Amino acid sequence: MDRNFARALTLVLKHEGGWSDHPADPGGATMKGVTLANFRRYVKADATKDDLRGITDAQLATVYRRFYWDAVHGAELPDGVDHAVFDFAVNSGPGRAARYLQGVVGAVQDGRIGPATLNAVSAMMRATIINDLCDRRMAFLRGLATWPTFGKGWTARVSAVRSAALKLAAPNAPEHAPPSPAPVGHPVDDKQPTAPTRPAPHPAGRGSGLASFLQLITRAIAAWFIRGHRPWHR
Repeated sequence: MDRNFARALTLVLKHEGGWSDHPADPGGATMKGVTLANFRRYVKADATKDDLRGITDAQLATVYRRFYWDAVHGAELPDGVDHAVFDFAVNSGPGRAARYLQGVVGAVQDGRIGPATLNAVSAMMRATIINDLCDRRMAFLRGLATWPTFGKGWTARVSAVRSAALKLAAPNAPEHAPPSPAPVGHPVDDKQPTAPTRPAPHPAGRGSGLASFLQLITRAIAAWFIRGHRPWHR
């Protein structure tokens, strides 16, 4: 949902860090995950690396929303799935993220999320989509030539994304079994005190019959003794 953009962006930025211009990174110079090419495309056409270093929060949000979030239709994806796809898009491109999502849900893998893909997404459990997407994402990353350099960081990132996405998906899913209905004729009302329950009588049986017999014998002997009878003194 679009209300999740700010939250998803905050989670993404935890993995993007600050300034990076690693020679092995095909994306080139980046600041908080924004490449110089995208900064020039959405913010300032003739921007320099120094301009990119000074990117503002508003400029940052503009790039992420227009180039990544909107590209994967984040506003129309279910809670949790939106974050998993969004982070994948930021890390590996929106087209690839869209194709992998389509592969998970069984839609045509054309890299363009439309009604058919969204319908397929809505027909599956969110947790299933998130886990399958993260598994496929890891398989893709392991196949890259830059895996030896960035593999450790990518593994930690996808693991964190999986965990966060599943938590985002959880609130609308039943976490506990529904309570059993109250018996008919005995409504439950927390505001009304319930009457104390009387202990149930012991069921009649051999034990209770023997006890009654012994009580009668005891009473008879006691009465006899009171009247002065001593059967054992003759």
